[in-house]
Amino acid sequence: MLVVIAGSHGFIGTALVPHLRRSGHEVRILVRAEAHGPAEIPWDPGTGRLDPHALAGADAVVNLAGVNVGSRPLTAARKREVLSSRLLTTDLLSRTLASLDDRPRVLLQASGIGAYGSRGDDVLDEGEPLGTTFFAGVVRRWEAATAPAQDAEVRVVHLRTGIVLGQGGGALGRLLPVLKAGLGGRLGSGRQFWPWITLVDEVRAIEHLLTAPVHGPVNLVTAPSRNAEVVAALARALHRPVVVPVPAFALRAVLGDFSSEVLGSIRAVPAVLDASGFVPTHGDLRSAAEWVARAR
Repeated sequence: MLVVIAGSHGFIGTALVPHLRRSGHEVRILVRAEAHGPAEIPWDPGTGRLDPHALAGADAVVNLAGVNVGSRPLTAARKREVLSSRLLTTDLLSRTLASLDDRPRVLLQASGIGAYGSRGDDVLDEGEPLGTTFFAGVVRRWEAATAPAQDAEVRVVHLRTGIVLGQGGGALGRLLPVLKAGLGGRLGSGRQFWPWITLVDEVRAIEHLLTAPVHGPVNLVTAPSRNAEVVAALARALHRPVVVPVPAFALRAVLGDFSSEVLGSIRAVPAVLDASGFVPTHGDLRSAAEWVARAR
């Protein structure tokens, strides 16, 4: 397949591009600077610049674009940037696809498991209503921005990604160095559910969804485990003790509104992904943690 990817330089995108190419797909990436070679397509979501002909003939578009939510304090200005970075890119791609006769038939659109808000021990599949938190509001508008593509009969999949376990970024970007130093522990009570998936299975699932006959929201998770269990499994795999729990008030003081993503409990399950026939490489927390410890 010919796959066009937006957000190729992020944590997931940098793993997805080589994975797809190794699998035999032709990959072109959207870049915000001058294109260097035929594998790059220039665009500027801020000004709405994207040559529609650059997408004509492609089989699928994967949109992973959006600023990193946890990289800076969530001030009012940063919240606006988080939302606008997602809406501008999604709206531009969706409208561009709808304008084409020879359009890609698939749009895999990034989304987030924060869609549901903190729901305690409730089991959450894709049929659950969206929550009322800031992040749930972002997801509501983010996914709605794909409407032009859906109206043009593009198969749109909303990738509600959970906690991606991997080295060098994602939700573990700050936690892993602390665990490696032997200083880590549960976050808050540790009883909150974290729906996790390894980076390996994240990119495998995205490739699977290029052709699987599903549409709408898909929880990109392998399983939900309690935060204390995730931290303990990672510490064991790294041969480090679980020493210092981080109290909830400290996380709120340091992370602000982003603490809701760390302390909130989202017991999301991969109902649609499982039904589509996807089988994860790391199907249990122990094997996932051991892979993270070995990864470089």
